[in-house]
Amino acid sequence: MAVLPFRPTPFFANKNRAFWRLQALGWGGAMLLRAMSGLANGLSLSFLVLVLISTLTGFSITLILSVIYRQLITRRPLITWGVTALMLPFAVALYAFIDAWVNELYYGDATVGFAQRFIGLFYLDATLLGAWSALYYAINFFLQIEEQNDQLIQLENQATQAQLAMLRYQLNPHFLFNTLNSISTLVLLKQTEPANAMLSRLSSFLRYTLVNEPTGRVTVAQEVDTLKLYLDIERMRFEERLRTSFRIDPVTEQALLPSLLLQPLVENAIKYAVSTQEAGAEITISAQLVGQNLRIVVSDTGPGLQMSAASNRLSGVTFDGGEPVSTGVGLANIRDRLAQAYGENHRFETMEPPEGGFAVLIELPFERRETAPAALPEQRRAGIAG
Repeated sequence: MAVLPFRPTPFFANKNRAFWRLQALGWGGAMLLRAMSGLANGLSLSFLVLVLISTLTGFSITLILSVIYRQLITRRPLITWGVTALMLPFAVALYAFIDAWVNELYYGDATVGFAQRFIGLFYLDATLLGAWSALYYAINFFLQIEEQNDQLIQLENQATQAQLAMLRYQLNPHFLFNTLNSISTLVLLKQTEPANAMLSRLSSFLRYTLVNEPTGRVTVAQEVDTLKLYLDIERMRFEERLRTSFRIDPVTEQALLPSLLLQPLVENAIKYAVSTQEAGAEITISAQLVGQNLRIVVSDTGPGLQMSAASNRLSGVTFDGGEPVSTGVGLANIRDRLAQAYGENHRFETMEPPEGGFAVLIELPFERRETAPAALPEQRRAGIAG
């Protein structure tokens, strides 16, 4: 598709420039119309002098009216319309008086009195100034409504951004609670080397969360790298009990999604699938393009939604030492983040596959980032495996 050599700008982006353009266009069109009408009726070319003087007079009077109207438009309606109703007849009378005086000087016809000329021109000038005034108010009221609408949209966006940031910031304390708990346990057991390794990986993970905006979006490739770093931390706790599989279609690697959207899902799977079974479980993360949507599925081979734990798992309640700990995050957090970011234009479902386990399906509009910065350089240098 061809690219325009210039960037089009809204006509009213510069209100002052737009006013002068409309002023020149409107009065220029009125002058042309009166000139063509006079010439068509057989008037001499000298008639154009009268048309030019009348146009300049109307142009000047409307400049004065614009200054008055600009002050009136922000007042109460009673003042705005009351003063306008008084000013407009006065301006029309002044316009008609000047037109009648110039016509009398030009024609010098004593058979037509000044009053007769004044009345005849009053109706013509009233039409011009009345239309100009109506157009002035209509345009400015429209611009005011547009500005108020823009401000409302901006406020709504700020509220949405604040809500997304709040939901996103809930993840760090939740994750830190579990990880620091594990590090504390390793220290008590005097396993300093694993504790130091876990602290190092935790540092890399938190560095990533601080670099990325809470309301920002990352590519699928970046999100997968983050998950691998998180899983590497958790693998130090669960060892061979935690098995992972990534099935990422290369087409989706540059697709965009909210930052750290999948980490709570994986953490949820670890809590309810890996930690509850002696043999552990396998967690699978897949991403593929379905039509115009990005489909992501996080599934595990755990016990699924057992009656005793179903409500806790769906609400995001986690356990530590057998006692429930309500952190307010989990699937409910993901659902809220998707609703804030995409409205109704997304899909979020939980299911129990026929082969068992538990799965969460997410579908988002496919938006591609052509060039993306490499995520988690510490992880890439370490060569963390999935």
